[in-house]
Amino acid sequence: MKVTETKPEALMQVRDIVRHFSGPRTSFFGPRKVAHAVNGVSLDLYPGETLGLVGESGCGKSTIGQLLLNLIEPTSGSVTFLGQDITKADKTEWRRLRSEMQLVFQNPLGALNPRLTIGKQIREPLDIHDVGDEAGRDSKVQEMFEAVSLPPHLLARYPHQLSGGQQQRVVIARALIISPKLVVCDESVSALDVSVQAQVVNLLSDLQKKLGLTYLFITHDLSVVRHISNRIAVMYLGRIVELADSETLLENPIHPYTRALISAVPVPDPRARASRAVIKGEPPNPFNPPSGCAFHARCAHADTQCRTHLPEFRAIGEKHMVACHHAEALVGKSNTDAN
Repeated sequence: MKVTETKPEALMQVRDIVRHFSGPRTSFFGPRKVAHAVNGVSLDLYPGETLGLVGESGCGKSTIGQLLLNLIEPTSGSVTFLGQDITKADKTEWRRLRSEMQLVFQNPLGALNPRLTIGKQIREPLDIHDVGDEAGRDSKVQEMFEAVSLPPHLLARYPHQLSGGQQQRVVIARALIISPKLVVCDESVSALDVSVQAQVVNLLSDLQKKLGLTYLFITHDLSVVRHISNRIAVMYLGRIVELADSETLLENPIHPYTRALISAVPVPDPRARASRAVIKGEPPNPFNPPSGCAFHARCAHADTQCRTHLPEFRAIGEKHMVACHHAEALVGKSNTDAN
């Protein structure tokens, strides 16, 4: 008897989300330019997983994070969290839902209030959402401080008196103290030293197992995302161009842009440089996106179809999605063959 794998219900569903930003006017009385930051992204986040979101700076990664947390409104599309479309939730519904999702910022010092002690800042979410009584809140602060491996005497200090790694642990403790279900980590380790990065990534992994958290891990560093992510989504100029589980995407990438990103990760073998895929040119202007595939001007495989028709985001093999007209031809090819 064949046992079929049952897919867990998605914690969050994003469908055809679009976000445009108004820019400067083309002339004194002319229309404003429009930046196409996010262009029709659809994805699911499942309980207990980490979805890595990678891509070049300016591709729309952070905008996706803000849309998922309802910090900015989408131009169109929907974001469903715990069965509720948060883009249409009223104030009462949104207050109930927002405690279930939190953000870990890129710059920990900038995310902390310089006038409040560390203890008060970690306790602040409990006060805002009226969780427990006075004694219970103090006890919860102590427990969370211990969970992020910080000594108790730091509770009385101010942010500037802590190291970068300690500040990031404080930001993580503050985000997790009200037991959210979803945590968006927006470049949360990019400003840290490599050794501290490893400590914070291991801390996030340990807390995920202990608390059953779901992460959206936004980064441009594939060497970091490979250690924490169950699945990886690759973004280019506002669209997801490839999505697969971490092992599949890193070992067998299909999209030429994904291949180039992976090839750019530093390796200690100088001989590996000869086989690297190189991306030529600059990313397109989001105020004037190209027709067809946004990557066609930098892709060695681009043809007339790529320049005129937007590729469909479709399945190539099991649990592997890619947006490329030539995906079947690129399956199984090495970086040197594919470039």
